[in-house]
Amino acid sequence: MDEKNFFREVTLRICGSLEIEKALWECLLYIRQFIPASHMAFHVYHRDLGIIETVAHATTETGKALSIRTPISPKARRQIEEQRSVRVRLIDRLGDNAVTRPVARQLGALNLSAIVMDLVLERTFLGILSVLNDGENKFDDIHIRLMRCLNEPFAIALTNSLRFRELSHLRDLLADDNRYLQDELRKMAGEEIIGADFGLRGVMELVRQVAHLDSPVLLLGETGTGKEVVANAIHNLSLRKDGPFIKVNCGAIPENLMDSELFGHEKGAFTGAFSRKRGLFERAHGGTLFLDEIGELPPEAQVRLLRVLQEKEIDRVGGSNPIRVDIRVIAATHRDLEAMLTQRRFREDLYFRLRVFPISIPPLRERIADLPALVQHFIQKKSRDMKLDRLPMLAPAAIDRLMAYPWPGNVRELENAVERALILSRGKPLTFSDIRPRACEQAPAIQPELKQTESPALDIVMARHIRRVLDMCGGRVEGPRGAALILDINPSTLRKRMKKLGIPFGRKAR
Repeated sequence: MDEKNFFREVTLRICGSLEIEKALWECLLYIRQFIPASHMAFHVYHRDLGIIETVAHATTETGKALSIRTPISPKARRQIEEQRSVRVRLIDRLGDNAVTRPVARQLGALNLSAIVMDLVLERTFLGILSVLNDGENKFDDIHIRLMRCLNEPFAIALTNSLRFRELSHLRDLLADDNRYLQDELRKMAGEEIIGADFGLRGVMELVRQVAHLDSPVLLLGETGTGKEVVANAIHNLSLRKDGPFIKVNCGAIPENLMDSELFGHEKGAFTGAFSRKRGLFERAHGGTLFLDEIGELPPEAQVRLLRVLQEKEIDRVGGSNPIRVDIRVIAATHRDLEAMLTQRRFREDLYFRLRVFPISIPPLRERIADLPALVQHFIQKKSRDMKLDRLPMLAPAAIDRLMAYPWPGNVRELENAVERALILSRGKPLTFSDIRPRACEQAPAIQPELKQTESPALDIVMARHIRRVLDMCGGRVEGPRGAALILDINPSTLRKRMKKLGIPFGRKAR
């Protein structure tokens, strides 16, 4: 036989696939024309664990990728680690050798003989190849010489396979970490929308209508109304929910870095571009790109954004080939874009591209009924962040004070007010005393004040207060958004008092 041709044909087969079991099987089918082999297997010795792992096994019928870990005795470990002068060995009966016996038992080959070859590259011991006979014919010196010349291709194939397996494992870990990170980001951004059943009911109906589509959405509303939370809700309800949700604050990126940040750059595109960088549009591929404060986008970036929306492709800075991107764009602003159109500060064609499905988010003062639930939500969230042992209670007049304030900073201002109150409370009920009455003068009164000539009985005053809180809570008595929590009273006690005062609840109220 031609040994060079034998080497070439075996090398083509063993290095022809990253699926090591497939390569090993095709190799066995060829080798057995010259060597009486019925089985072949790859093994890896884990010195720190004291085990031999069989990672692939081939028979004449098929090849299989495995992970059979076989513990070996201290004697066998010493034999592997100290007696490595002979790299190719013939073992007449696998069951008689301290190293091969436990592995052969797993493969059902105790009575077979084998050629066992250490796989070495650059003086580094990588693993072991075992070639088992067919049980009828014996190996001889020619077979050993043929196998010895195959050390390098088998070592390369095993190394590539192990690295590929490790890469696949790391990829799976990365995908799992990414899913976990996305879940954590949803929690941080506020997956639950407070007021979805009350003040934001109309907004959420629009969100549900557009979420499953890829149409651009334009969120309009004052600063602090929760536009990012609504954008998150659209993404989470869409078919892209498993993809990335990338937020871009258009007003926070320096104008000279805008193109590089959004569209990426090639290595050497400009001074300081030491490596290729993917832009935020590429990172959002397969997911959603949230462009916050779109009104702050400079004119040059507006032109490039328009092209992305039209052509679904981008050009890196310094790049020559366009890159296709699959993204859904949600934009948000607190500015009057129509006024900016007349001032030629915002492109008309981009405006109409973004304004396919506009959603206006009402300010907090227009959905004041959501305030009690929002306060309770922020108390729980901030108490958890501040690692408080227990949730502080609200002072009796606290909700009235908060509901009379116009909240120019909207939900964000309310969140800050709750955090400030928790810092100042020192375990006492939250009073929100820093919410100044003078700021309340512009806000409409929740209920007309009593005239000085009126002197209502205590039950009448109590009934009015309970009814007002019930209206704020949508008729709910208990639960995180219920009147009992706001009134700081047991729900059963509240029901008894309502029954005494003639205030209907439950089915009677409906």
